[in-house]
Amino acid sequence: MFQNFEIATDKTVTPARLGAVRGTLPGAGLTGFIVPRADAHQGETVAPRDERLAWLTGFTGSAGLAIVMDRTAAIFVDGRYTLQAADQVAEGTFEIVAIHEVPVADWVRQTAREGDRIGFDPWLHGRAEIDRLRAAAEAVGAEIVPTQSNHVDLCWPDQPPPPLGAVRVHPETVAGVAVSDKRTAIAATVAQNGASAGILTLPDSIAWLLNIRGADLARSPVAHGFAVIGTDGHVDLVMDPDKLDGAVRDHLGNEVTLHPVDALPGLVDALDGPVLLDKATCPLWFADRLASRGAEILWDRDPCVLPKALKNPVELDGMREAHLRDGAAMVTFLAGLGRSLSADETVTEIDVVTRLERCRAARGDLTDISFDTISGSGPNGAIVHYRVNHATNRTIVPGDLLLVDSGGQYPDGTTDITRTVATGAVSADQKRHFTLVLKGMIAVSRARWPDGLTGRDIDVLARAALWREGLDYDHGTGHGVGACLNVHEGPASLSRRGTEPLRAGMILSNEPGYYRTGAYGIRIENLVIVEPASIPAGGDREMLGFETLTWCPIDRRLIDADLLTPDERAWLDAYHADVLRRIGPLVSAEDVRWLYDACQPIIHDPDAEPLPMPEAFRLTPAQGTVVVRAGGAIIAESTSAMVLHERTYDPVFYLPREDVGMAFLERSDKVTTCPHKGDAAHFHVIRKSTPIENAAWSYEAPIDDAAAIAGFIAFYADKVTVEEI
Repeated sequence: MFQNFEIATDKTVTPARLGAVRGTLPGAGLTGFIVPRADAHQGETVAPRDERLAWLTGFTGSAGLAIVMDRTAAIFVDGRYTLQAADQVAEGTFEIVAIHEVPVADWVRQTAREGDRIGFDPWLHGRAEIDRLRAAAEAVGAEIVPTQSNHVDLCWPDQPPPPLGAVRVHPETVAGVAVSDKRTAIAATVAQNGASAGILTLPDSIAWLLNIRGADLARSPVAHGFAVIGTDGHVDLVMDPDKLDGAVRDHLGNEVTLHPVDALPGLVDALDGPVLLDKATCPLWFADRLASRGAEILWDRDPCVLPKALKNPVELDGMREAHLRDGAAMVTFLAGLGRSLSADETVTEIDVVTRLERCRAARGDLTDISFDTISGSGPNGAIVHYRVNHATNRTIVPGDLLLVDSGGQYPDGTTDITRTVATGAVSADQKRHFTLVLKGMIAVSRARWPDGLTGRDIDVLARAALWREGLDYDHGTGHGVGACLNVHEGPASLSRRGTEPLRAGMILSNEPGYYRTGAYGIRIENLVIVEPASIPAGGDREMLGFETLTWCPIDRRLIDADLLTPDERAWLDAYHADVLRRIGPLVSAEDVRWLYDACQPIIHDPDAEPLPMPEAFRLTPAQGTVVVRAGGAIIAESTSAMVLHERTYDPVFYLPREDVGMAFLERSDKVTTCPHKGDAAHFHVIRKSTPIENAAWSYEAPIDDAAAIAGFIAFYADKVTVEEI
């Protein structure tokens, strides 16, 4: 299991820890200290060593900030986490402030006094954030000042060490663009901005640029490090050398120079400038270091952020394939959950998490979950980012709404999906609220808009149906998603703060919701790709729209069809027909029957043609070169192989006969029959020693549906080595 259910913090120790941090302030000439949920790389996910906010306050959410003053203290969280913070933070220690109602700078302006000196760790804050706080403090005669030491670290005796996860190559067959081409493009951007070098601090930017992935952070396949890229495309990579083996170093080549972590100050000192820094994400330490030497700083966005968000065709294909496999895992999970609930089995929130993770892992290529699964039943579903543990674990009660928000990390993609499920009788309010959320999700899915619009322009579509009923939700409608990278990725979002223009190739979530405190939560989430949209007859402007990535049924038991317009019903029926067609071949016969029922039209029409049962298998081109070895010898190699996906079986590579060394094969007497593909002849692999019996097979005259693999050769992976490079 990737996810665990231990209680991460103990709020009974918060008063003592708060007192300890306060005790360090006078000796440093401070009256306050800022504690963000951040590390030196300014990413959303932090390693255990950097969980300073959780250690101090008990709050374990993925975003937040605390300010400890000598006379008061406050923790700032967004709308996702107000209930969670109230539960996790010890009463009487920190004031809980909703940051969308009172921004941090406003609180500083209201709370700080003349002469206050509030410290911050320059490794944990960007220039833009500190500029805002300094302006607020100076307005009342206070100061925001950098510190030499982190005042939480001074009080944390068992602070974990820095992570040392292994780095791996992210092959070009799934990255889509060579490292050399990326370096050239980013170097050109740096030069166009008038800089001589750019400093990269975001781990996902470095991972994308160098086609590497790492294991320093749970749920995010990145490695901690820093990079400097010059206008010639050369990269100086600052990273613990123990993380990189010979294969990774060979992959990086001579144009990437590896430096140990302690070489960073000298490397920065050697930069003459102008140096490009990102005001939002680059720790202020870099700017202060450069400024102390008189080097010119150019403030601009990390040059990797936008090209990383604009997925290339290979990345998009990988994400599509990952979502098909993930959709099959979701269907297997939901079908099994339905059978358990119908049989009155006891199912808890933790059971839901473990079952779903097992379903994903059973597909064979899950490298991690993309975030801790949210499994909230009844009132726990109203906690937007609820994380179940042994203390909060509820048994699902018939009639509960069960909200499950989850995702997987795969070699070719990252997924994120939410489904809200009925577990028994459905109340009128539950059905009405669910349908209003669904109307918003459909409105975004069907949207068309002219080039240049931003996420906040689309966000209103998701909320309109709720607004008409006097309802809303306190989180964004969607976030960007990386390709085998972070599940939350900038720069675009569908939210009131989403000012980045939407561009073709971006991947975003579409996840409106509604939360009734103490009763239930509802959220429906698909991922979507921004794509050029066709221009309707009579139209004269180019438009953008969304392609759906996520394929999993939406619970029809929770839908009031009378609240849907004809166009909304048509979208829903078409979506479910696509789910059945795409996912049906990837799941078991038992689960296909559940899927078939789950994907029926929302309104039954006895005169309509019934939905066809899905095909038993699906063929796709292999993405790389497929190599077959027997006893160390290569007996087949092909760039034209096909992959057969069949129900719950592992995918199988079929290679054209001309790419197989047929001299190594000898036909045997064995023939097997598949009702979907026909008769398969088998072959021994001949070696100098003993033959490998019946190690390969071929459908030489297959049934029409399998005609694409006629004469192709497939090999048993437990008898020879079959790999895709």
